[in-house]
Amino acid sequence: MSSDSLIDRLSRDLKPVRPRRLWRDVAIIAAICVAEIVIFFALGAALPDMQVRMQQPTFWWRLVSLGLIAVISGIPAILSFTPTYAPRRTLRWLFVAIGVCLAAGLAIGAGPDDLESLARRIDWTNGIQCAAEMIALSVPPVLGLGALMRRGAPTDRSGTALLVGIAGAAWGAFVFVFACPFNDPLYVAVWYTVGCGTVVLISRAILPRLARW
Repeated sequence: MSSDSLIDRLSRDLKPVRPRRLWRDVAIIAAICVAEIVIFFALGAALPDMQVRMQQPTFWWRLVSLGLIAVISGIPAILSFTPTYAPRRTLRWLFVAIGVCLAAGLAIGAGPDDLESLARRIDWTNGIQCAAEMIALSVPPVLGLGALMRRGAPTDRSGTALLVGIAGAAWGAFVFVFACPFNDPLYVAVWYTVGCGTVVLISRAILPRLARW
């Protein structure tokens, strides 16, 4: 087989691809996130005593930490849709940032450490419901990022999927802060980790299979 015929055969099914623009992808995801939080408040899902909540340190700890994690994972996730960006180094620093945020929150509200008190503070019956709501709120940004990932050409699909999962989970938890009635840092650390971790694991399992490269 001649080289010309081989090239023709390999390129037969190729389709033109629009050049990627970081600002365009960021604008798409930002629009999805803004639309979600507008709908969230329009439906009256936020707590009615929000002004009181905003005076509590744990409220701002959750809001700032989750917003920060969503941004510092979302931008690299979009960058990793191009084949020249390697997400592994970003992931290492991201996990360090998550650990620092968790440690800061636990330092705010250290409480009794006997088993009965710990079980009461964790409150697993309400915790499961909170985790489920966080997972549901994470769906729109994960779907948006997943669609952009499929259109892109990530060379490290598993690393990119982890970034997508972390960004989507952090945003879902960020929105959920406005509806979460619990302020105990231990409760938050346990159940927000469960909810966000579930989103990350699902993204890691599914998204690499959907990528075209």
